[in-house]
Amino acid sequence: MIKLQFNNEKLFYLFFLVLALNFSFLKDIKAQNGKKIKTVVIDAGHGGKDSGAVGKKSLEKDITLKVALMTGDYIKQYCPDVEVIYTRSSDKAVSLYQRAKIANDRNADIFISIHCNSTTSTSPYGVETFVMGEHKNAANLEVAKLENAAILHEDEAEQDYGGFDPNSTEAYIMLNFFQSEYKNASLDLAERIQNQLVKRVGRKDRGVQQAGFLVLYRTMMPSVLVEIGFLSNPNEEKFLLSKEGQTYIASAIFRAFRDYKVAYEKDNAIVENNDTEDVNTNNNKIIYKVQIESRSRKISNPKEHYSTLSEIDYYEHNGLYKYTSGSFDNKKDAEKHCKFVKEKGYESAFVVPFKNGKRID
Repeated sequence: MIKLQFNNEKLFYLFFLVLALNFSFLKDIKAQNGKKIKTVVIDAGHGGKDSGAVGKKSLEKDITLKVALMTGDYIKQYCPDVEVIYTRSSDKAVSLYQRAKIANDRNADIFISIHCNSTTSTSPYGVETFVMGEHKNAANLEVAKLENAAILHEDEAEQDYGGFDPNSTEAYIMLNFFQSEYKNASLDLAERIQNQLVKRVGRKDRGVQQAGFLVLYRTMMPSVLVEIGFLSNPNEEKFLLSKEGQTYIASAIFRAFRDYKVAYEKDNAIVENNDTEDVNTNNNKIIYKVQIESRSRKISNPKEHYSTLSEIDYYEHNGLYKYTSGSFDNKKDAEKHCKFVKEKGYESAFVVPFKNGKRID
């Protein structure tokens, strides 16, 4: 647990700083809520004078660009009905502000940001996928600080981010007051990407995480940031530098996107068809549950494992076992229970709706 010490005056200032950032950026933006996935933005992290993480033989900006372009090519080839937009297609600098603005201006349905990780140690390795949210530990916070430090290379950072300090722990606390309404969908996409990278590519699983990334904070659609490996680890750097490694990573991200698109459009078709039926029948009743967490392996005794929670259940989704607590007729009661679940230590818990026994978006 990170212990923070700052006075109320500073906290009060930071709150209104982030509040001002939020309203100034969102005033001209409409939320995306189409029934089909038509546009995806692929974001290659860093670029230009911002090299990102530096390995012994590589720069993050070069690897992310190659993987991003390859991912986009797969989508164009196998999902021809989807428009692919790149935040950059060459070695040029693009601010975090502009990356999100590109996605919002084009009314994108999905935003995928691709990055490489790095630490001062050569030992850590593996992949992790982030969504905008509250960091659970110091490691997640440091990843966010590392990626957000890109604004230090931007000429108009003061104007675009209102004095946001990427090295200020307090600033990240305030940033989490404005979590995206697309968090559940973002977690779904993140889990699919992580699952593909781990099970199909064989990378070490560092999990689906949450942290305060500026590039995700400003997007108005389901958004994820993928850390595809550590350049500070010699073996992983070698893999990421190879054409084979880049192909495996790009194809995994593509498959996750494709599966998300198919599931999203199928769910919307089901909901649309059900809307024509009698909404008062039991078959059409929406039930809300609180998802506790996802696991790659089934728990032998979930009631005992989650002994502090009630009405434990699970469902299978994207090759993972997802455990839930409670069952409610209305979202308000479910959200109240979600708060209780988080207080019990499951900070990533969120509300999931079910219809006819199946999860819906």
